[in-house]
Amino acid sequence: MIQNILNFYLEKDICDRTFTFSIRIVKLCQFLDDKPGVARTLAQQLLRSGTSIGANVEEAQAAQSKADFIGKMMIALKESRETRYWLRLLVASEIVPQEKISQLQTEAEELTRILGAIVISTKDSN
Repeated sequence: MIQNILNFYLEKDICDRTFTFSIRIVKLCQFLDDKPGVARTLAQQLLRSGTSIGANVEEAQAAQSKADFIGKMMIALKESRETRYWLRLLVASEIVPQEKISQLQTEAEELTRILGAIVISTKDSN
């Protein structure tokens, strides 16, 4: 019972965090879209993966089964990992300075860890 209550609060927190993260990704992509060339292409990739995290977490809240919930959260986890990649690439290719997106990178890392923990704990629960 306590695990169910903990999961409820963790899932609510992850919904809010991923929504806020999505807003930050949208704003970064708006900035990148104003730049010519490669920045726009990378912005499109980042926008897809970065906003997909929250969308899949939200869909998981209405899952029809435990397997469906895990599946949606796994997709969110994969999208989170992809988002980390695009953020790293933006810095490594010197399109965006590290200091401009370091907090976003930290949040992407934390979301990846949280989503991984949710998937593992849900798989292990009865």
